[in-house]
Parts: sequence; C-alpha cells; structure tokens
Amino acid sequence: MAKTHLLLHPILLLLLLLNPLPKVYGVGINYGTLGNNLPSPKKVAQLLQSTLIDKVKIYDSNPEILQAFSNTGIDLIVAVENYHVANISSDVPAADAWLASRIVPFIPATSVVAICIGNEYLTTDDDKLEANALVQAMQNMHAALVSRGLDRKIKVTTPHSMAILASSFPPSASTFALNLMPTMTAIVGFLADTGAPFMVNAYPYFAYRDNPGTVSLEYALLGNATPGVHDPKGYAYSNMLDAQIDAIRSAINALGFGNRRIEITVSESGWPSKGESGDTAATPQNAKTYNTRLIERAQSYKGTPMKPKDKVEIFVFALFNENKKEGRASERNFGIFNGDGSKVYEVDLSCQFCSNGGTVGFSEKVSGGFRGPSVWCVAKPHADEKVLQAVLDFCCGPGGVDCREVYESGDCFQPDKLLAHASYAMNAYYQMHGRNYWNCDFKGTGLVTFGDPSYGRCRYPQQ
Repeated sequence: MAKTHLLLHPILLLLLLLNPLPKVYGVGINYGTLGNNLPSPKKVAQLLQSTLIDKVKIYDSNPEILQAFSNTGIDLIVAVENYHVANISSDVPAADAWLASRIVPFIPATSVVAICIGNEYLTTDDDKLEANALVQAMQNMHAALVSRGLDRKIKVTTPHSMAILASSFPPSASTFALNLMPTMTAIVGFLADTGAPFMVNAYPYFAYRDNPGTVSLEYALLGNATPGVHDPKGYAYSNMLDAQIDAIRSAINALGFGNRRIEITVSESGWPSKGESGDTAATPQNAKTYNTRLIERAQSYKGTPMKPKDKVEIFVFALFNENKKEGRASERNFGIFNGDGSKVYEVDLSCQFCSNGGTVGFSEKVSGGFRGPSVWCVAKPHADEKVLQAVLDFCCGPGGVDCREVYESGDCFQPDKLLAHASYAMNAYYQMHGRNYWNCDFKGTGLVTFGDPSYGRCRYPQQ
C-alpha cells in the first residue's frame, strides 16, 4: 500500500469516521453562458470531473446545467438574477415557489450548496434595483430553505463588487460607502447569523489597467512583489488580492462585527487574455500567470496578513470566453477555454484519479466514458488525508475488502498514493454492499461516478 498507510488504533479510526470532517478547500470556477459557441452543459460537467475544480458558480438556475452536474461530486452555486430579486423580496411564498421550481427537483443528486441573490446588485447602474429588496429577498430565501430543512446544506449570500467600499487603501482603514452602511449592516448581520460567506468580486487587473504608472504589475499578478505595500498598522502585502480581501475584512469590522465569524469568499477573480487596442495588461501571458497563481493560492490554505489562519475560498473567473457579453473586449476574454473547447493558454487543471481518467479538454478522448448502468465510487480529489487513511484502514479491515491489489505486488499498487489506494478500497466496499449512495459517503470523502476509474492493469470491480 501507499507509504502513508499505517494501521490506526481502532478508537482513533472510529473517531475519524464518526466525527465531522474538517472543511476542505478546493478550487471553484465561474461558468458563464453568454456565448453562442459554448459546449453543452453535459460536456462541461464531464470535463470538470477530470479536473481539480470541485465547485462551480453559475449566474442563474439553468435546469440543463443543474441536471448535467447531478452525481458529479461537484458543488454548484446558483443565482437569482438581479431582475428577479424584487419578486423574491415580496414574501416567503414567492421565494419558496422559486425554490420549488428551480432547485428542489434537482437535489440531492445535484449538490447545490449556495444561492446567490443577485450579482453586484448594490453597485449596478440600474436605478430600479432597490437596496432594501436585496436584504428582504435574502431573508425570504433563507426562510424558505428553513421550512424545507435545507438551510444547513444551502446557504444564501450575495456577491459584491469592490465598489461597495468608500476606499480600499489602506486596507486597515477601509469602510463601506456611507450610503450603503445601513444595507451592508443588515447583510453582514444576516451572514453572521446564518453562517453564510461574504462574497466579493476582486480584480487586481482593473486597478493595474487603470493605473499602470502607480501599481506594480508583479503586485497585481499575485507575485511576491518587493518591497510590496505596507499598511500603517504594520501589515505587509506582497500582492493586491490579499490587500483587497483585508479591505473588505476591515469594512466588516468597522460595522461592529469584529467578534463574529464571517468567512470571506472571493466569488470572482481573474485576468483577461485580450482587451481593447492599447490595453497592454490584457495578454495571454499575464492571464496565464495570474490564474496559475490564483489556483495555487486557492489550494494553499493560506489566509491574509490581517488573518493568516482564516482560509479564503476562491472562484476563478472564468471557465469560457463569452462572445456575446457586452462591454469592452476584455469582458469577453476572461476565459481559460475558448468557446470551441480549446485552451486560450496553458493552465494545469489536471487531476489524477478523477472520474474520467484525468484528461482535460473538450476535444480530447475521455477514458472511461459513460457506460449505461455501470457506476463506481472514488475518493474526492481534495478529501482530508487523515480521514482517507481511516477509510482505507476500515475498508481493508473491518469492512471486509480484499485489498491485495493495492499491496506492493498488486496491479493497483502504482501509483503509490493514498488517494489511489483509498479509491480502490472505497469502490470495492461500495460494490460489495449493493451500490447504495450511502455506501459511497465515507463522511463526505467519496463520490459516485459513471466513468470507469480503471487504468492499465488496475481494474476497479463493479457489481
């Protein structure tokens, strides 16, 4: 077995399997659909199963997308569009009707974990959007979730732009815009009470594009800028994104919520590969550099100078270039992929032992495609290793699985990785016990897949 395999004490094994999992942070991505040349949602879902992406955020509640992501092990964040917020704000039955028609038919097969009420709702140019309606819509949607017993699984939040701040520098002195103070106080209080994250769309690109003479490119590109930027309270920033996150944190604290736990999620961040004539910032190389570092940042479990132990979840913007999006050329060129499925530039999204064999690309042949009723169970790519070790020990011990194939002389020993060995054992247990969905739970570390994870001489058993 993997070198990490050590037989755990039975009591420790029991505790690890029964206690709640620590939160595992993966990489999220925004999936926009304002294009006339994009792959089908089913093809997108199949592609993403072979990547390190484990969360997808969309801008509506497209039923085709919700159906496509069923049984993929990928979490989905859906949205109520800005124009629909007023209706949801009218009363709880209106929110429940939306929930009943848009979300309930697809769960639990599709793992919906959050509903975003609007997008940058408070800073759009639409005078018809009432700030109070946003708060009421969030409260109504949460109440509808509570009535259905879904509030622990599905959180309600709203993504903001950085324009909600009066000023973002220095980070330690940042506050929300004066005219938004009452609304932001209500929103932050709601998030604190319900355990939902504060979402912000943060783009160092725009700051650099508009001020190239005063903002360092390396600082904007998530590099380790030297000497960086120093806050009067002693915090040192080597990149702008961390400074933007801490500016939001300071604004939250200034409202009097410093003693409440509110997680900050970067709901959008990215860099375009192409812009208007004269936009020297929007290049494929800069986009590749920023998004590569952003993905590394998302996986690093690092906090910020102000809160180094508070992990920040990140959603990369975006999956596709969207050729029907309005605005400047840069708005249509934030994607990692073109509409035809080819990569705009090379960013490593590959993942070993994901459900389709690890290839990344829409035009590439996918190993282990869908095979009718055949189904397997594998370990999630970002599963906690201590829990995976406990699962492996359980399956190969009390669980009764024959694990000789993952011993050193077995066909599934290579690669000698805990994730690979645990996947084999989890699948064998799942097949032995009737392939019920609960037999592939393993405290949230397993996922059911229709793609055969077998490789080379290593064959994963099936019922």
